[in-house]
Amino acid sequence: MADAAGRLTALAEQVLGAPLPVRLRAWDRSESGPPGTPVLVIRRRRALRRLLWKPGELGLARAWVAGDLDVDGDLYEALDLLSGSLWERGEDTTRTSGLTALLSALRDPGTRAAGIELIKIAGPGLPPTPPPEEAARTRGGRLHTPRRDKAAISHHYDVGNTFYERVLGPSMVYSCAYWESPGSTLEEAQRAKLDLVCRKLALEPGQRLLDVGCGWGSMVLHAAREYGVSAVGITLSEEQAAYARKRIAEAGLADRVEVRVQDYRETFDGPFDAISSIGMAEHVGSARYAEYAAELYGLLKPGGRLLNHQIARRPLTDEGAYEVDEFIDRYVFPDGELAPVGRTVGQLERAGFEVRDVEALREHYALTLRRWVANLETHWDEAVRLGSPGRARVWRLYMAASALSFERNRIGVNQVLAVRTPESGASGLPLRTREWRG
Repeated sequence: MADAAGRLTALAEQVLGAPLPVRLRAWDRSESGPPGTPVLVIRRRRALRRLLWKPGELGLARAWVAGDLDVDGDLYEALDLLSGSLWERGEDTTRTSGLTALLSALRDPGTRAAGIELIKIAGPGLPPTPPPEEAARTRGGRLHTPRRDKAAISHHYDVGNTFYERVLGPSMVYSCAYWESPGSTLEEAQRAKLDLVCRKLALEPGQRLLDVGCGWGSMVLHAAREYGVSAVGITLSEEQAAYARKRIAEAGLADRVEVRVQDYRETFDGPFDAISSIGMAEHVGSARYAEYAAELYGLLKPGGRLLNHQIARRPLTDEGAYEVDEFIDRYVFPDGELAPVGRTVGQLERAGFEVRDVEALREHYALTLRRWVANLETHWDEAVRLGSPGRARVWRLYMAASALSFERNRIGVNQVLAVRTPESGASGLPLRTREWRG
């Protein structure tokens, strides 16, 4: 096939009615498009067949994971440029409408000739097999049961602790850091986040802390070492729990810190003085969120505080059902759901909590993700060896795209401080609540 890149560029611009913002390089080594921009590399014609058989984001993701599609140049710039053309053409669009317009050429009589041309360029063939090693293994059964949630968590977290060490760095914290300045190190910013949470919870020696979704144990270790509390961390990941227990033993804190493989719905040894839930509530699901809030309320003593740190999506204009991101659902966080911060606050209040503070950390997460991507790229060969080429490519794409989503205000992240206020009404908070900044 002669000049595949030129034919694809012409086809895309004909259907989209706008020039492509990036350069294309096809499998026949032909190139087309604006010079000096990142290059979208279509390594195999199979990439086009993936899009034809599975239009939209999932087809693109499979092409990327399989290595059929790549970017030569700045990945952030490429994603940002494409998000203004293929992904988001139109003010009210948040999904792949531009790409859908291109693929709808197969069905629309007015653009059927373009659709036929796309089929010719893609070549004949059955649907390509998806990259099997990355497919989520959680399908079947009711959504967000303890058993299915455990399978979903295992898919994302039980991939080898060394892999996460290379991406997250020594802090081993897998949630938004708190940046005193952009020049801080990732470890300094993660320590600042853990300390901010402890101060918001007003932790004191002798108190009991429950950390829901404790990961590799960084929060319970920090709270016990720096604030003198006794802490219980719960996770559904066997690998996380083993890693956390080893860290706790090495720190000499096994008498005050315990990590369990346990669902929040199966935790019955309250009351606790404080509860932290950092980057865990995204796994709960809208159908279970009221139960989650009620369970945590019941585990707190009167006057106890909850710090809920959670990614938020923008509200839908029609308040419709949550629209699952197929790439994230299939390759990153199976069964994960994002809710607007207003809905989260409402659910916590309905459970009985008094919400006292909401702090938005959107820009902080963008900085965090860019550091994780840099870590992954620095340790790329080892990350591929520890996981697989597909998994490393999944992580690079989802973290880079997520960084841009936070930067462009498509999603946010918030710390919500809530209190189980006793009947007396004494919340225990200072009159100037932001004094916890130190």
